This record gives sequence, structure tokens and C-alpha cells, in this order.
Amino acid sequence: MSTKNQTNQIIAEAKLQALAKRAFQSLGMNEKDTDDLVRILMLADLFGLSTHGLSRIESYGDRLRIGGINAKPNIQIERLAPAMIGVDGDNGVGPVVGIRALNAAIEAAKEFGIAVAFARGSNHFGPISPYSLIAAEQGFASIIGSNATTTIAPWGGSDARLGNSPLGFGVPNPNGTPFLLDMAMSVVARAKIRNAFKRGEQIPNTWGTDAKGNPTTDPKAALDGFLLPIGGHKGYGLALMVDLFAGLLSNAGYLTHIKSWQDAPDEPQNLGHFFILIDTKRLGSSEWLSERMVDFAKILTDSPPADADKPVIVPGMIELAKLEKQRKHGIEMSSETLDLLRHYAGE
Repeated sequence: MSTKNQTNQIIAEAKLQALAKRAFQSLGMNEKDTDDLVRILMLADLFGLSTHGLSRIESYGDRLRIGGINAKPNIQIERLAPAMIGVDGDNGVGPVVGIRALNAAIEAAKEFGIAVAFARGSNHFGPISPYSLIAAEQGFASIIGSNATTTIAPWGGSDARLGNSPLGFGVPNPNGTPFLLDMAMSVVARAKIRNAFKRGEQIPNTWGTDAKGNPTTDPKAALDGFLLPIGGHKGYGLALMVDLFAGLLSNAGYLTHIKSWQDAPDEPQNLGHFFILIDTKRLGSSEWLSERMVDFAKILTDSPPADADKPVIVPGMIELAKLEKQRKHGIEMSSETLDLLRHYAGE
């Protein structure tokens, strides 16, 4: 292992995976659930999404230790209709519930061409792009969303009543890289503000407001205040729609009914997720889809860049390039996260 920038280290994927599994198993999780959890969080780190990767052992670990998350959930899957699945996560770790729901939706979509899974009784399930990639690698286009702890004020309101709910889309490319769009409803994730606070750095005043709703560059004030939604009132509307699908329709918590993992770490959050899967093989051959996907991307990337140093990209391109690079050369991890993993693993 070599050191990089004093605070980051490069570690081989297999070595990191083994360490992470030992760490989460020490928290009472079984081997199968640990495999699913580590798979999602490591994909996040491979994509360069370190705020949603294995660094989450800090919050997941605390809650597993005190019983706020069920280390051994009895996840129930029910066919509500031929192509509609209900998943009760039994307060399990979010990525474990998420993978079960995704797999159930994939199996139904194989049979019917399209399917949706609604999950409840869950927790923070990481970023969406790992799920979208897993689906795309099997030939499925996807629309995936989750609700979240309240951090955004209603448009025109003065207190937090809705979450920074992530929404993602994926379209496979059988002979190339898939299209992966993964976005939250705020300008930035709360974790980025939290990291800026830890580093003693200021933030752009477009990221969040203080408790009175005034834009701020102080990360502590933003953490005590609200996140700003993308696109103003349009982002507010999108966040509500994600919560309606992920929370209300799934029979999970929604809006202020969701418990804060920071304020009540020992209580179930009852987050909800939804997974809509489309079997693209029903639409045409792999050659047909790949040809259209390549042409789609080329139309965009052939646009002359306004800045010669910043070529046009399509969603997922940066993350997939990082994944390929890090799988070859090792994954960049913060020393803090590695120390936490080793701590839980008893090393």
C-alpha cells in the first residue's frame, strides 16, 4: 500500500473488499448481506463517490452497534401483482434492502418486460448509480429513487420538511458504456458540506442556507440550516415526486415522518425506495441498441466544446472511467475511512 497526499491511500480492490467484509461482519451482519452491502459501497468508491462509499461505515456502524439498524433483517418480498413487488426491509442496512428489491424487480422484468419494486422499512442505501450499473450489465434500463431525512424546506417555507431524495436513470449499451445519471435534489449532497466543515473550508453560497433561510458560505451554518434544491421550485417539485413514489406509495415513511439518523440514531428510519426496470431485450437486438447508444453519445460529444480543456461528456462517463482506472491501479481511500474499517474489523 502506498500513501497519497498524506490523507489518502491506494489499496487493492480485493484487499479493501476483504477488510470491509470483516468490518461489517463484526457488527453482526451475516456473510450474504455483507457481500451485498460491500458490493454497493465499493462500487460507489470505485466511481469516486467517496461520500457514499465505505466511509458510510461511520454512520452505519454506529447505528448497527446500538440497534438503530437491524443487523440480521428478515426481508420479505411479496408479489403485489404480476409485475409489481413489495419489499419489507425489516429495518435492514439500506444497500441490503436495495439489492433485494433490485433483484426482485429484475426477475419480474425478465418475465414481463417491465416491473417495479417498492421497498419500505429501509435505511440510507448509498448512491443510485451502482444499482443502475448492475441493472444495465444485465440489459435493463432503470429508473430508481429513494427518499431521505428532511434537509430541504418546502419552496417558500422556513423549516425542513422534505428530504434530499436521489433519483437515477440507467440505459445499457451492450457493446460499450451505459448511460448512468445519478442526482440528488439539492445542489450538492449534505455529505459534501459536512466534509467541508471537517476540513475547515468555506462552501459556495449556492449550496445551502442558514437556519433563517439566508444563503451562506459557512458549512456549520448550512448544516444547521437547509440544503438548496436544484432548479429552485422545479427541484422542489421533483423531490416531492420522488418521495411520493419512494415513500408514500411504498408504505414507508415520507416527509417529516422519516426519522433523522443523526437526531435519533437508535430508531428505525423507515426509508422507502422504488426500482422500475425495463428489459431492453424486448425492444430490439443488442446490436440495435448498441448502435443507437453509440450514435446518441456521439451526437453530444461531437459538439465543439466551449472550453477546449473541457470536452463534452455524457452522464456516467466520468464515473465509469474512474471505475476502470481504480480497478487496474487500486482504490483511493481516505486514511480516516481505512482506520474505521480496521477498527471495526478488530485490527
